[in-house]
Amino acid sequence: MDQAKRYLLTGASSGIGAALARELAGKGYDLALAARREDHLHLLAAELKARFGRNIVVLPLDVTDYAACQDAVGLAANALGGLDGVIANAGIALTGKAGGGHFERARLTLETNLIGAIACLDAAAALFRQQGHGHLVAVASVAGKRGLPHTAAYSASKAGLISYMESTRTELLGKGIDTSLILPGFIDTPLNREMASRPFLIDVERGAALIAKHIDKRHVSAYVPGWPWAVLGRLLPLLPTSIIAKF
Repeated sequence: MDQAKRYLLTGASSGIGAALARELAGKGYDLALAARREDHLHLLAAELKARFGRNIVVLPLDVTDYAACQDAVGLAANALGGLDGVIANAGIALTGKAGGGHFERARLTLETNLIGAIACLDAAAALFRQQGHGHLVAVASVAGKRGLPHTAAYSASKAGLISYMESTRTELLGKGIDTSLILPGFIDTPLNREMASRPFLIDVERGAALIAKHIDKRHVSAYVPGWPWAVLGRLLPLLPTSIIAKF
């Protein structure tokens, strides 16, 4: 029997999230699209309904409102007639030098990328435990494998998310709940366009297509794209700090 495909997707209003929504709808997924920019979500929902004929609902959500994250899971399940997966994709990248007076930027980055993701995933895990099945997906980053210059808070948020998903997978093993950890390299979105260097950059459509494939197959962990990041992601923790400092 085919697995049901009713998913909540956070950060769906632009970038990877919007492109991923298109890919998943094309694969037969019904989606609850969540983000802060409700107008963007309604335009995207109308497009997906017209193109693919899927059940698409809109949920305005700021993932730093943690109570709202908990509520969003229940709202998505009610709107879609059940919930089979949650994709914690919402994220920001407010960069700044250590000691440069950017603490508020660092705080917001951690609250969004890590705590907001955990709030959504934890609420989903509770629902999935009750129903005996589900799929937890977290979009982290290769930056979580090694802290990079000027992105300390971003790297820390993604490293924390990686550890959270690894721990969650061990707890849920054998309980009918799958987990997928997605580790993108540089994908062309407004999130990273101000960076001086974006090695091995791919466009957002290709990135979203690869992510959707890994979600659909419920892969435990996947670098995007696989080459060269599957190799580099394992090497990054081993490289001398003098080399990392040149990034």
